[in-house]
Amino acid sequence: MKKKLSIVDIANALNVSKTTISFILNGRAQEKRIGADLVEKVMKYVAEVGYKPNSLAKSLRTGKSNTIGLMVEDISNPFFASIARLIEDRAYKNGYKIIYCSTDNDTSKTQDLINMFRDRHVDGYIMAPPEGIEEDIESLIKDGMPVVLFDRHLPGVKTDFIEVDNLFSTYNATKHLMDQGFKNIAFVTFASHQTQMMDRVRGYQDAMKSTGLKPTIVKEIVFNQDEEQIMAPLRDFFKGNPDVDAILFGTNHIGTCGLKIMHEMGLKAPTDIAVISFDDYDVFKLHSPPITAIAQPVEEIADNVITVLLEKLNDRLSSPKLQSIILKTDLKIRNSSLKNAV
Repeated sequence: MKKKLSIVDIANALNVSKTTISFILNGRAQEKRIGADLVEKVMKYVAEVGYKPNSLAKSLRTGKSNTIGLMVEDISNPFFASIARLIEDRAYKNGYKIIYCSTDNDTSKTQDLINMFRDRHVDGYIMAPPEGIEEDIESLIKDGMPVVLFDRHLPGVKTDFIEVDNLFSTYNATKHLMDQGFKNIAFVTFASHQTQMMDRVRGYQDAMKSTGLKPTIVKEIVFNQDEEQIMAPLRDFFKGNPDVDAILFGTNHIGTCGLKIMHEMGLKAPTDIAVISFDDYDVFKLHSPPITAIAQPVEEIADNVITVLLEKLNDRLSSPKLQSIILKTDLKIRNSSLKNAV
């Protein structure tokens, strides 16, 4: 394997001090009054030999790596994938590269990933955080690292966050089902104490209580990478609740699983069970019938997330006011929730 060239190798080849070579390669030749002829000689040689600086070593010298760590629940989820792509585009245009990873909502894994990002000297963190990493984020903030949370926040952790109005979103969707004449409405979601999921449950419960419909039917399913471990309790729920005439799914993942069970059992929406899912998804538009969904403003979320982080990266010396940005969703009404839809 060919040995990678170092600054010392360049210095020896040109009979110039390594300090001078370092100043030239870091754009400080004029500041250090290094002659233009020498700068040209060094840059010509560097181009000829194809020298590439060690990015980690450079970050240690400059204190900047021009990279951002992006941590989401599952990068394959269409919601997170879309946001990540938009963030990456904006970051790149501003001179930053993104390193992605999936936490799987696992506290221990997230802590390991934070340590990995620390070792790589990332300049800032964007996270959809799981529970249990409050101390880790507070440690980052204490060390002067910009941290922006999105999709959910951690109560008690003082940092910027961007999320949607989850409570009103499910309240509004539940009211839509009521207005269509459905009465036995269930809310099916993943078991979680995260802020966004708790607000979604509360929105459904508040809507049910507001018109006296009871009892509320909340089914929480433990998330598992093995989809059959999600499908099995869903299957039991459908079989055990034959009177349910409408379901609001708390995420697009559990929504697609629910639709698979309905297909398996020969249940049609909305004639057998009306359906709404949180998070719009191309599959929902193509489904027969198309599925009503609570659409999050993906572009607006991504734009706010990267804007807030760039502001913090560009102004580290001051302490800008923390921002808590709450965005509106859009209920995309389609045939799956319309009582008289053909």
